[in-house]
Amino acid sequence: MFKKILIANRGEIALRVICACKELGVRTVAIYSEADRNSLHVRFADEAICIGPPRLAESYLNIPAVISAAEIANVEAVHPGYGLLAENANFAEVCETSGIKFIGPRPEVTRLMGEKEKARSAMKQAGVPILPGSDGIIASEGEAIEWAKQVGFPVIVKASAGGGGRGMRVVRNEEELPGLFKAASAEAAGAFGNGDLYMEKYVEHPRHIEFQVLADEHGNVVSLGERECSIQRRHQKLLEESPSLQVTPELRARIGDVLCKSLAHIGYWNAGTIEFLMDQNRQLHFIEMNTRIQVEHPVTEMVTNVDLVKSQILIAAGARLSEILRDTVTPYGHAIECRINAEHPEKFTPSAGKITAFHPPGGTGVRIDTAAYAEGVIPPYYDSLIAKLIVRAKDRPEAVSRMARALEMFIVEGIYTTIPLHRKILADPDFRAGKFDTGFIERFLAKNGK
Repeated sequence: MFKKILIANRGEIALRVICACKELGVRTVAIYSEADRNSLHVRFADEAICIGPPRLAESYLNIPAVISAAEIANVEAVHPGYGLLAENANFAEVCETSGIKFIGPRPEVTRLMGEKEKARSAMKQAGVPILPGSDGIIASEGEAIEWAKQVGFPVIVKASAGGGGRGMRVVRNEEELPGLFKAASAEAAGAFGNGDLYMEKYVEHPRHIEFQVLADEHGNVVSLGERECSIQRRHQKLLEESPSLQVTPELRARIGDVLCKSLAHIGYWNAGTIEFLMDQNRQLHFIEMNTRIQVEHPVTEMVTNVDLVKSQILIAAGARLSEILRDTVTPYGHAIECRINAEHPEKFTPSAGKITAFHPPGGTGVRIDTAAYAEGVIPPYYDSLIAKLIVRAKDRPEAVSRMARALEMFIVEGIYTTIPLHRKILADPDFRAGKFDTGFIERFLAKNGK
């Protein structure tokens, strides 16, 4: 086991990793920008090193500064959390070159999965179901038109190096394709430095389903079931739950088996999430893989009783899955997570500032992952996520009621948060009945006059 780990992140995920390390008896080193000097991850780490001013490019995304901190602290490993450098293959390579273990997959696998079209091709070859689409990058508007005719409208063009909805356009007819193709390519080039696009069949009213996997460095892979992530706005998830009402035991077992075989084949290790769209016939189609821990990992932890972050660390230290999991994992009950963002609940504009009051809810089956506290300051420089509220219950109706109760008892004052929005979502009849897809929020906001 490692003696000391540096956490190349901030906020609640940095604190989450610290918790896992403390339980494993591993010392921790936090890095922080000048804006995060009073953050809880700095307070609870065994050591803390300031790596620069508030701007991400000068601090948390500054690879030389992060590596220098790791070398100064004499750590053996780096945990990247999610976001920031978590899926940066160059960072993983620099860690490797510096003799520091990167707690994640090999750089070449991260790079493969990071290029969406290459990941799609690799998964197709491994037998994972994918959507009809182009065979690789589309070189021109003319080629795009030819592929669209083969695939059949509507189609969606996507940035090969993209994510988060950027560099993505839905095309419903040939006339609008050239303009939307140019717009998507330009947006992708601006966001990712790469304007390459590929094409897929567009699924109307899909559900967003993702599977959590763990893989050790000895070729063993296990699927821990799925999460339902369809409640999202502009491709940003707001609420997740596990299991999905739409995934049957047979489908869960079949997809899990295919994923385990395909990831073992490409030499994947550590935690990973494979994302799918589910069409109206309940068929799953691969869209991308995230080679890191996910924001929504707690819902899987709640129903499986598997600590995913501790598992990541143990895998990186050489442990086998049989040593980590011991017994066959059998999910129980139902879990829901609400992402609490520092945003106006109706305008969705960021809300930085000082938290004047903070009272997280408690009680049976309630968990809070947060680095926020009363009198703490939410800086304007970073992601707006300030807390994750997670509940578990024996079934979905009880989980929905428990989450509604917990949201009602969650007090955050001094800034705007999305708590009021979540309370309305939990009260919506269609949500309670499980009748939703990725377009739910747009319809919900229109129905409620937003």
